[in-house]
Amino acid sequence: MRNYLTPNFNFAPMIPDHALGSRVWDVNGQEFIDLAGGIAVNSLGHCHPLLIAALTKQAQKLWHISNIYTTEPAQALAQRLVENTFADQVFFCNSGAEANEAAFKLARKYARDHFGTESKKNEIIACVNGFHGRTLFTVSVGGQPKYSQDFAPLPEGIQHIAFNDVAAIEAAVTDKTCAVVIEPIQGESGVLPATGEFLQAARKICDFHQALLIFDEVQTGMGRTGSLFAYSQYGVIPDILSCAKALGCGIPIGAMLTNSRVGSSFTPGSHGSTFGGNPLACAVGCTAFDIINTPETLNHVVCQGEKLKTELCRIGAQTGVFTEVRGLGLLLGCVLADKYKGQAARLMQLSLQHGLLVLVAGSNVLRFAPSLLIDDDDLNQAMQRLQIAIQSFISE
Repeated sequence: MRNYLTPNFNFAPMIPDHALGSRVWDVNGQEFIDLAGGIAVNSLGHCHPLLIAALTKQAQKLWHISNIYTTEPAQALAQRLVENTFADQVFFCNSGAEANEAAFKLARKYARDHFGTESKKNEIIACVNGFHGRTLFTVSVGGQPKYSQDFAPLPEGIQHIAFNDVAAIEAAVTDKTCAVVIEPIQGESGVLPATGEFLQAARKICDFHQALLIFDEVQTGMGRTGSLFAYSQYGVIPDILSCAKALGCGIPIGAMLTNSRVGSSFTPGSHGSTFGGNPLACAVGCTAFDIINTPETLNHVVCQGEKLKTELCRIGAQTGVFTEVRGLGLLLGCVLADKYKGQAARLMQLSLQHGLLVLVAGSNVLRFAPSLLIDDDDLNQAMQRLQIAIQSFISE
């Protein structure tokens, strides 16, 4: 098939055609078990009947009306997010990058509103190897030069510190800091969970210097770690939180959550989004939220996450390919042994050849983000296919 798209993607050598639950079929009819979840997006699997019903119902009523107006689906989804989190207000957009863009802009405007321009309180502190999106601002805040260096000159006023380094964050935050942004789990950089000590130190130092604490929960939010949002498992409340991916379970939507004290700086006209709060996306988001935010689903995530981690540890011990399995809930990463260092992409390719969709997180970690509803049969068959792929891997 001829590719008419720009060459910034390396497409896999298969073309998906249709899917259901945790199974995907390509145009040739080959079946795959999906443990990638559209990069933690398809949290209720593929083509969930209740999501199809919600989308179909809304599609027959209203697709788009612009943000000159609000709509019932947008208010309903925002109400769900507010009533179940620390937040008082929600800004809707279309992606995680846009949610983070909004968060960073809000942090700077809040500082300007409350401390004035002469204070120069505009610095953002982020973590090395963080990932917050692909806009020029968010890729600059993300601490990975490989994603930003080709687009210089970059926005200024951004400093990066080592992840999970309490001394570093305490030294970096000053009265010039407007915000600190942290992923509770660094997903793209190796599935690295933050320590409670690090997040607690961040909250304390932000309070001392009157800076805002932003949690990027684009990948960890909406049940992925076994709670609605990961911050609740740490007992640390942010001032702003970004969410996307699983919020729409495949329909593009992002959200920035904040309290009314901070959100009041987004005065009329200060920020916007043509498609943000789209009725179709919000209607699906409401149904997805109602399925995910239940004890049954969240307990299932914890249970299946423990099963998956146990199996991955067993395979690692048996084959010597993995040295560590880390993460929370159904966001797990397997660190390759030194002998196989840098070959995660190759193992992902071999898994695909054996009917299994997985992810990488950097060059040395195999990443798993399956449906939150994955059952034992799919999980067991997936592990069998992974084991066969690993045998091929170590035999090369």
